[in-house]
Amino acid sequence: MAKVWFITGSSRGLGKSLTVIILANGDRVAATTRHPEQLSYLVDKYPNQILPLQLDVTNKAQIHSAVEQTIKHFGRIDVLVNNAGVGITGSIEALTDEQVKSQLDINLYAPIEVTRVVLPYLRKQRSGSIFNISSIGGRVGTAGLSMYQTAKFGLQGFTEVLSKEVSAFGIKVTSIEPGGFRTDWGASSMTYAKDIDDYELIFKPLKEYLTTAKPIGDPDKAAKVILDL
Repeated sequence: MAKVWFITGSSRGLGKSLTVIILANGDRVAATTRHPEQLSYLVDKYPNQILPLQLDVTNKAQIHSAVEQTIKHFGRIDVLVNNAGVGITGSIEALTDEQVKSQLDINLYAPIEVTRVVLPYLRKQRSGSIFNISSIGGRVGTAGLSMYQTAKFGLQGFTEVLSKEVSAFGIKVTSIEPGGFRTDWGASSMTYAKDIDDYELIFKPLKEYLTTAKPIGDPDKAAKVILDL
């Protein structure tokens, strides 16, 4: 039977690759993004398999609405992928209160909230999978990525505890910890704190890497691995 996937951040990067591969595999996808119009080409190709939904993952009302629309449309959710995320580069002391809050809201609190809304449906089904897209930065700290990696370290802990809580219900919880992908994440999903001269030698190489480097990671290959897990 075709599975129903609920994916956050479906229009770019790994989320886009995963959405495309899942649809090609014959499964169904509630593809959530802040810009669902960017998924129109997939709607044209897979009109009966995809449900594009607008979702700001920091908006609790939108989370509830997206999940409810998915259940109404497909009847169930089998797999949740918490993928949406953004980064910020800069020294800890240069970050504003708003920047700190935004990083934690999007990269940590949002996947927790989405999980809390989806979980009752999986528990009642006594089956399901949850994939939290973390990062190698959730295991090893890098100067200049403090709040992004703080959130990812937190997501790792959340995933481990959640797995122990829900395994008895037939729910599998997995943390995905990739390195860099060949996507535009370093440009479109990255912002920068104000510069402080004393940190220039520390952060200049990181900024150059994020804006110019071409990581070897292939999001399509990663998506295929997730599909097979």
